[in-house]
Amino acid sequence: MKKKTRRQFLIETGCCAGALAFQPFMGNAQTTNSPLDMVVCKWKGDPVPEEPTREIAEKLLKKAAEAIGGMERFVKKGDVVWIKPNMAWDRTPEQSANTNPDLLRALIELCFNAGAKTVKVGDNTVNDATKSYVTSGISTVVKETGAELVYVDRSRFKEMEIGGERVKKIPLYPEIIESDIVISVPVTKHHASTTVTLAMKNYMGVIENRRMFHQDLPTCIKDITAYMKPKVSILDAIRVLTANGPQGGDLKDVKRVNTVAISTDIVALDAFGCEILNHDPNQIGTVKKAFEAGLGQIDYKNKLKYQEIVV
Repeated sequence: MKKKTRRQFLIETGCCAGALAFQPFMGNAQTTNSPLDMVVCKWKGDPVPEEPTREIAEKLLKKAAEAIGGMERFVKKGDVVWIKPNMAWDRTPEQSANTNPDLLRALIELCFNAGAKTVKVGDNTVNDATKSYVTSGISTVVKETGAELVYVDRSRFKEMEIGGERVKKIPLYPEIIESDIVISVPVTKHHASTTVTLAMKNYMGVIENRRMFHQDLPTCIKDITAYMKPKVSILDAIRVLTANGPQGGDLKDVKRVNTVAISTDIVALDAFGCEILNHDPNQIGTVKKAFEAGLGQIDYKNKLKYQEIVV
């Protein structure tokens, strides 16, 4: 992944969004024809916990991606795409410790349709990857869509300079960093150490030494987020883990929400995720630290070009 200045990043993501044939909620920043920064897409009606997720996930993501300008806005012809989901835990989709596999299926297809040459999916797992990848349902989806399932080889991590406030150097996975675009796609869930774990904290899956981050998680996560310079991130809130995260296990901790959000502002996306989990994002260390560093907005409804859509 080639590193770009913030100015270059903003120019590259500044293409026009497609017109919408519906009447969504519009944030206060909707005054020009410039592209949207964030879209939240919700499924109509009351969520049913046992309802299959494939149709819901596909329709929510496709509508959200269309509204923000299409996946072509971010994925160019010939790109190598690395999709970084939560897939670290030996848990089923229903337990909501990992990203919903049906959402990943839809995202992989969108990336290929946008012209991606290769789509890779992988994570530096906590549990045994040979179990986590299968139990999560993600390995099946990746194979069915023609994407590449990557088992991270811990011997290949390479120390790189990232120039952060606290993290100056860190072992990173070269194959991820060298991709044309890395898309963070976390599930929305509780975390015992940081209260929430969302799109920014999901980048811990690209590093080797997690223990170093736990000395000062908010600053370290801010540092790696600044280095990654995300073009777009997606939040899976189809099922939400409300307690006993990040691993979970008890279905009583899972809430069906049927929502997907996409944003060019990863801080705003995490702020929205905090709200889903009934937390004030201004009180969450990882979000507050990133906002104070200028990496994005917390008040997304007023500061960004924002739409909320019901499908």
